[in-house]
Amino acid sequence: MTRYRPTIVEVDLEAVRHNVRRLKPPEAELMAVVKADAYGHGDVPVARAALEAGATWLGVALVEEGVALREAGIDAPILVLSEFPSGSEKEALAADLTPTLYTDHGLAALAEAARSTGRTARVHVKLDTGMHRVGLWPPETAPAFCRAVVDAGLELEGLWTHFASSESDEATTMLQLERLLRAAEAVRAQGTPPRLLHAANSGATILYPRTHLDLVRPGAAVYGLAAGPGLDAGLRPAMTLRSEVTLAKRLSAGERLSYGHRYELGRDAWIATVPVGYEDGYPRLLSNRAEVLIRGRRHPVAGIVTMDQLLVDCGDDEVATGDEVVLIGRQGDERITPEELAERIGTIGYELATAISERVPREYRG
Repeated sequence: MTRYRPTIVEVDLEAVRHNVRRLKPPEAELMAVVKADAYGHGDVPVARAALEAGATWLGVALVEEGVALREAGIDAPILVLSEFPSGSEKEALAADLTPTLYTDHGLAALAEAARSTGRTARVHVKLDTGMHRVGLWPPETAPAFCRAVVDAGLELEGLWTHFASSESDEATTMLQLERLLRAAEAVRAQGTPPRLLHAANSGATILYPRTHLDLVRPGAAVYGLAAGPGLDAGLRPAMTLRSEVTLAKRLSAGERLSYGHRYELGRDAWIATVPVGYEDGYPRLLSNRAEVLIRGRRHPVAGIVTMDQLLVDCGDDEVATGDEVVLIGRQGDERITPEELAERIGTIGYELATAISERVPREYRG
């Protein structure tokens, strides 16, 4: 389809490759987590770039995400990070997706699907070591559950957990790690050793080499998104959200802007209209809080962000139709990060990256 609107997301695949190379420990494999359309960056191009840079696994949240990668011709191992939903087991196995298991019901359904399709299922058992989202609880039940996996004719390939606060809480992270290691030792002692032990998300991959084990699973860091304060050092942001000025006008002091007239000009100013709105995933909460870059300078978003457009107060800096506008990314010596915008509205940079809607085209370089 021909693109007429100038609003796009530009994704730097060389930044993805750089980040993967920087994150991959010499002694462990790396799984690039490409769930949620690769955090809004585009799962197929990002997956290919990550594999080119040394990733050996991919991680997804949904069976549908894994199937889409297979249909795109990607043949690397793909772990689905939660149990297969009921009824999806046969299709998931046919696509050679690696299952996560942590419930008796999930185990029984997977074993039946493997028997009926004649496929060998290589299983990763997930332990709940303290996050309490999904996983086998308590971790001390891991030996019995892993024995049941093997007895059902499935292959125990991995044992893993997920850290709740690796970016900010070393004590809790180490407690979770010790619970995993104790469970793994008990599983090995009964004669059912998993080939892969893994726990490290982005924060742990960067901060705690002890957590690297056999495989690390960075998500946000693959895209240069900060997993926490100070955790973006050496990583390159892969995403730029940019558009253009579609209308520029000079308004007098006292004029009020956008819905509800919640922004009043205190002096004469150039006002730019930019075709980006909350339907594109640029949050309405950023109204009167965010800044954008035009001609290398920061200017405030003025008034309420509307569904398809927003206004920018450029003061005495004259702007013109066609001027580039950067909402996330670098222009000249200035840069606006997802983390900066997220801090202004009390959320995290990942949410802003993944919220950019499908109607904003992705373009790739590198």
